[in-house]
Amino acid sequence: MKVLLVNGSSHKNGCTFTALNEVARILIQEGVEAEIFHLGNAELRDCCGCNACKSTGECVFNDMVNDFIARAKEADGFVFGTPVYFAHPSGRILSLLDRAFYAGGYAFAYKPGAAIASARRSGTTASFDVLNKYFTIANMPVVSSNYWNNIHGKVADEAKQDLEGLQTMRNLARNMVWILRCIEAGKQKGIEAPQQEARIYTNFIRQDL
Repeated sequence: MKVLLVNGSSHKNGCTFTALNEVARILIQEGVEAEIFHLGNAELRDCCGCNACKSTGECVFNDMVNDFIARAKEADGFVFGTPVYFAHPSGRILSLLDRAFYAGGYAFAYKPGAAIASARRSGTTASFDVLNKYFTIANMPVVSSNYWNNIHGKVADEAKQDLEGLQTMRNLARNMVWILRCIEAGKQKGIEAPQQEARIYTNFIRQDL
């Protein structure tokens, strides 16, 4: 089993990484492979809505998104981590996830996911809520902990002092392992993911006749 963790910060070894690394440490301790996917500070475009991905399963822009989708296909679970900017996730992780879920949603369906937010002070729960939305439109079980999956600190050394936040990360990792094992045990008993109905699209505009 493998969990793919996304560091949505431009700082490779900052506060968000500190939280993700604590999750990864417990996953590995429990026998689950963990890979941290760093977004870094390379150029990352937003979705342009061209819909070309609907026929190819890939994004038309040649950057890290298609690499991420390829890795997502091989993963069994996900943890998305973001720093808080203006009480909101980083634009980088939103650009990545908007495009990855639009072009490669099939790579995420029925796999458990969790979100993590790091902040100096406030905005974590708002950012946490935004990231959770991706799971709830993609048929993904949402993994929780014993508290909201947030950590506080301006720099990594401060985040390491947030003992409650770090404990929340460890409990999150153990809950992820438990859910992954439950899914695997279910598959061994012949329990597969449910069949989906054909998608129905509606809007809220109605023409009076």
